[in-house]
Amino acid sequence: MSERIPMLSVDESKARAAAAGLNPQFAPLSVFRILLKHPQLAKEVAGTLGTLLFTGNVLDARLRELLIMRIGWVTGSVYEWTQHWRVARGLDIPEADILAVRDWRNAKTLSAADRAVLAATDETLERGAISDATWADCCKHLATDEERIELVVAIGNWSLFSQLLKSLAVPLEEGIAPWPPDGRVP
Repeated sequence: MSERIPMLSVDESKARAAAAGLNPQFAPLSVFRILLKHPQLAKEVAGTLGTLLFTGNVLDARLRELLIMRIGWVTGSVYEWTQHWRVARGLDIPEADILAVRDWRNAKTLSAADRAVLAATDETLERGAISDATWADCCKHLATDEERIELVVAIGNWSLFSQLLKSLAVPLEEGIAPWPPDGRVP
């Protein structure tokens, strides 16, 4: 898919990010080099992203990354799949577990908590909500209301990002190759 909205230069993106009060580490990312053409919206999106990743997160990072990888796989978002592969590996999530999200129901390496969160992710993608049975299963593994709320917001956030990345045809950053560990891509 060809470029739909030209990206800002990295320098212009950094300047706009600073003016909008965004976390500077977001500025060089292709998605923010596009989003920063609408600085107020970019700030709001970045605020949620920053909370979920860095400043206020309570959901286990492994669970978060597995649900993101599942969303990337199911929705065919190569950008999301590629970028969060790097994040997941940086958290020492084994490759086998990351790959397992592609067919998690038949995977042998995933925990009960992983499965509950992946079921919640799939149900949200398919039906727009988590069923009562899956919610009850998630509650066995997510002890606090904060974790449960964050689960729902995380699924919504990275679903939004998948739609955004695909609809705006956001390219991977220069020098980053898509991640097909076994030749299979989302």
